[in-house]
Amino acid sequence: MTNTPEIGGWKATVAVSMSNYIEAGSIIALATSLTLWQEYFGFSNLVVGLIAALSANAFGAAVGALIGGPLGDRYGRKFIYTYDLILYMIGTALVIFAVAPWMLIVGVILTGIAVGAGVPVAWTYIAEEAPSEQRARHVGTAQFAWSLAPAPVFLLATVVVPLGLLGSRLVFAHLFVIAFVTWWIRRRLSESHTWKKSNEARLLEEASGVKRRNYRELLTNATNLKAILFLVGVYALWNLVAGQMGIFMPRVYESSGVESSADQNLLQVLLWTLTVVATYFGFMKYGDRVDRRLLYGIGAVLGLAAWVLLVFVHVTPPVLILFAALWGISAGIGAQAFYALWAAEMFATRYRASAQGVLFFVARIVVGLLSYWFPTLLAEQGVPFVGLIMIGALVAAMIIGLVWAPDTRGKSLEQIEQERYGERANQRVEQTTA
Repeated sequence: MTNTPEIGGWKATVAVSMSNYIEAGSIIALATSLTLWQEYFGFSNLVVGLIAALSANAFGAAVGALIGGPLGDRYGRKFIYTYDLILYMIGTALVIFAVAPWMLIVGVILTGIAVGAGVPVAWTYIAEEAPSEQRARHVGTAQFAWSLAPAPVFLLATVVVPLGLLGSRLVFAHLFVIAFVTWWIRRRLSESHTWKKSNEARLLEEASGVKRRNYRELLTNATNLKAILFLVGVYALWNLVAGQMGIFMPRVYESSGVESSADQNLLQVLLWTLTVVATYFGFMKYGDRVDRRLLYGIGAVLGLAAWVLLVFVHVTPPVLILFAALWGISAGIGAQAFYALWAAEMFATRYRASAQGVLFFVARIVVGLLSYWFPTLLAEQGVPFVGLIMIGALVAAMIIGLVWAPDTRGKSLEQIEQERYGERANQRVEQTTA
């Protein structure tokens, strides 16, 4: 145990936000190395799809979220940060030194589970510790970290292209170092004050004979179910697109005529750099000040326009640059940023991390199901076919977000909880005592 003072406020927000940097960095590191691993081990396209589906981009993260969510509600947000990055470093080390397929696959799964456990709890912790009038700004820091990772990872991947698979191992090695430094800093995190208050109430309830079953209560409460359906519509559908782009976009560029790995990576550097800029100057600056439905709508329209260009316009280098720019700006002020915010606001404290675990699980399962088939569909059917799937998902996510976006701007989590649950939360607890 360290005797150094605990950290809170913006320092804690930044430390916790690194879960998102590490998650995004892991996805990009795998994306830029999949072809090299495929050549090294002789994998088929279906095996490549399976590895992508088991990664931090899909099933691995889904399982981690389902485990980490209830643990974060039961034992505290800080509990997750004591162990998640240790598991991540073990998985990353296996990938770095992989000389057999099992080492790569197990390493990919472990890193996925680790980030899946950490990311939903990160959004929860940040929202709980943020001032009500700056919640979007603080939650946006996690989105900023998620957006920040891909550009340097793609740049590093571009620089080490001449080294082949050794270069890809070095990309994973840099993530190992970042994970270790983050874990070391997080040891000084203070626990969420909102969770501590809720946990005190839970302990009193259990002392009086009340048994809490978070998932059962979460999934049988009408208010929770409505929020889950809304957020699945907003995030799972959008993430179906973003998940394929995160891990397979170099292949999409290749199918569009960009054969150079360096050029593919540079397009992604442009995309993610604009995501960083849009996150800071869009979501973080205005998420607490303007109509959130309007901001969400702008992001949704830009993302949809990007894929319409790629599918329906003759692809040239300027079109690909415009595609990267439109999607990059869209991702900065779009569904993921709002999902992280709304998912924290729309659930009572006792369910919050568990709810995010369920939502993250569903979103990543959806991504994983398509990821398994995506390389084959892309190779056999081409960009227009997979692009129509992307457009359909984006249209649905846009409509759901615009119609059912909650009015939570400027309100405290306690006020939102009272408005959404009223006395029903207390009644629900009483019903569990039999």
